[in-house]
Amino acid sequence: MINLIKRTNGHLFYSSQDLEKYLGGKYVIEYLKLCVVINYMSEEFTIMTNLRYYIITIALCVLCADYSYSQGCSDAGLCTMNSFKPHSHDSTEGFDNQIKVGAFFGRADNSISVFGNYVEYNRRVSKKLGLDAKLTTTAQSGNGITVFGLSDIFLNANYSVSELFALTLGIKIPLSKAKGTHDNGPLPMDYQSSLGTFDLLFGFGYTYETVQLVAALQIPLTQNENNFLAGAYPIDSRMRAFQSTKNYQRSGDVLFRVSYPIIINSEFRITPSILPIYHLTNDKYTDEFYVEREISGSQGLTLNGNLYVDYEVGRESSIQLNVGIPFMVRDARPDGLTRSIAANVEYRIKF
Repeated sequence: MINLIKRTNGHLFYSSQDLEKYLGGKYVIEYLKLCVVINYMSEEFTIMTNLRYYIITIALCVLCADYSYSQGCSDAGLCTMNSFKPHSHDSTEGFDNQIKVGAFFGRADNSISVFGNYVEYNRRVSKKLGLDAKLTTTAQSGNGITVFGLSDIFLNANYSVSELFALTLGIKIPLSKAKGTHDNGPLPMDYQSSLGTFDLLFGFGYTYETVQLVAALQIPLTQNENNFLAGAYPIDSRMRAFQSTKNYQRSGDVLFRVSYPIIINSEFRITPSILPIYHLTNDKYTDEFYVEREISGSQGLTLNGNLYVDYEVGRESSIQLNVGIPFMVRDARPDGLTRSIAANVEYRIKF
């Protein structure tokens, strides 16, 4: 073991006695243990490729970052659409239909936990044209309140201009007007199953070598009917901590995603992804005096990181795990979409 110790600050050691004279007896054992670990790690890293080292680093960052960030991802549904998620171009080759069933969990602001599920159908009409339909539900629990409801229906068409470039046009249809209540009191957006807006969705995807690039726009064409005013609740109520959103007017979002799929073997694929989302303008609400006010700080950038792990169960089915965390957030997020960490598991079957 002593042979592992070659040089420390320019001093050469051949025995533990030499080392003890230099460091002092009580530090020798700890130093030797550290040297053994460092030597072992060095040998292992020499065997590993740089690519696998990066994968492990990214995975640890994603899984551990929840301890460093308390606020996070804000996505109104755009980045979870099939055409805007990382994928392999041959994932549905030989099949015209695909069904997905998924469930997700997130930790939101104000001690709220979010659960949800969805079912999605993808249809390849031709070599260039595809259609997607998705139904989502959401449940929230926290502060003595538990709610559940249908969320949205997503419908979109995808057109492949070439093997490397594709366009997507779609809509989001709300199944709720975001006016849910609890004990006859209006609830803030954090407890609503949908934003309650009818949205236009547009985007494109481009593949450069192995890097996948996506840019997309989500614009509300209608607004919801939320009636929450924090000031209407008693002074000691927890509802006072939420942003008022009566007659809430939500702005649109622009997103840009960069993904790099890494094929481990014929069954496993890992895809780290960076996802900036820019909220175009400040949102607005109507106060107790029927005055329309801007919500300062609701405009701006949210920067998210995602790690996708795909496992091919067989030629017809696969499982995907997706974990996401925020690196940067807007000062105000009245839409209730904040997540300090979000995890999603999805099962796909092709036929």
